[in-house]
Amino acid sequence: MVVTNACAPDPRVLRHARWMQEAGYTVTVHAFDREEQHPMSENHHGVRIMRYRLGPVAYGGTINTYRGIRRFQQKVVRTLANEPPAMVYCHDADTLRVGCALKASHNVPFVFDMHDLQHTWIRYAAPQSRIRAGMSGQMKKRMLNRAKQATTIIASSAQLGGGKARGFLEWLHHHGLDGHVVENRPMPPFAEAKTPPTDTWTVGYIGRVRDIKAFDLLVQAVKSLPPRDRPKIRVAGDGTMATKVRTMLMEEVEKGTLEAEVSGPYGHDELPELLSEVDVMYAMYSPLRGNILQGALPVKMFDAAAQGIPSLVNDDCLMGDVAQTEGLGLAAPWGEEEAIGKALLELKDRVVELTASGERERQRWLDAMDEVFGMIQ
Repeated sequence: MVVTNACAPDPRVLRHARWMQEAGYTVTVHAFDREEQHPMSENHHGVRIMRYRLGPVAYGGTINTYRGIRRFQQKVVRTLANEPPAMVYCHDADTLRVGCALKASHNVPFVFDMHDLQHTWIRYAAPQSRIRAGMSGQMKKRMLNRAKQATTIIASSAQLGGGKARGFLEWLHHHGLDGHVVENRPMPPFAEAKTPPTDTWTVGYIGRVRDIKAFDLLVQAVKSLPPRDRPKIRVAGDGTMATKVRTMLMEEVEKGTLEAEVSGPYGHDELPELLSEVDVMYAMYSPLRGNILQGALPVKMFDAAAQGIPSLVNDDCLMGDVAQTEGLGLAAPWGEEEAIGKALLELKDRVVELTASGERERQRWLDAMDEVFGMIQ
């Protein structure tokens, strides 16, 4: 398996690695430790994680990031070519170069597991930029050409039956590619479900902090509520905007307009304890991120629901359809702070249930992998 983060951890990657292992295969995850902060070799329940250090490389859509990922791709190709595996499993579009190279040189089949629409990220910082639009278009074209060579494509979302909003599976179909849907849902057993707050309450954002516009909107939504109804804001996670978000929230705390607590990176084993502090999960994102309208599903919505916590998500897209159809929370219009504030307050006392968990997704994954397993027996 190949992934361009440090896999420290990456729950979807490790979940699929464990499923592969349970199917009878030995798995090594080749991961890119961009910040050079993690062990270079680690065993995760029998899955080996092999981390590459090639100099510090920031996350984001910069030229240096692109060059760093390219160095990582080339290094992994050289490593795998020395002892070719039975299969390469590519997590997201920025690892497809590895799968295509091993297929060309050693006829190794590869799987493309598409978590996201990677080419949309480069436009986020400056969506009106023609240069970024051109680069995004080139990335999209390369991804589609490479994806055609995959034995199997797995996507993390699909349109609901009777729903209007499309998912990544439909995006693939639109571009002439077939795939299988495997959503990023947690595996049981789950921690104890939340109980409705008796006094103060908390709105949480637990995950990668990349979108400062979403946090500015959250602050304005909370401030739109009467002071007696305002929740505490709890943020945990790292990301490109983590420092700016921390500064923004602490300034509001100093002004006395709201209460907030911010912490940095956390391990997956710490997630249940962090979620136990939260009454409502905030999972709204700027629609300028193209993958939001194309079918992205926030993992934090499923993780929260596994502990009974409702989520607030964007409306007019797939995440809103899923939240409301499965009773996992509410959807609100982006940019309407008063509507968002009222929706958060409405969710305060609600306890939800995640009826479809990773157990369902595991069977979907096995069905998707059937052809590949037949080739590498």
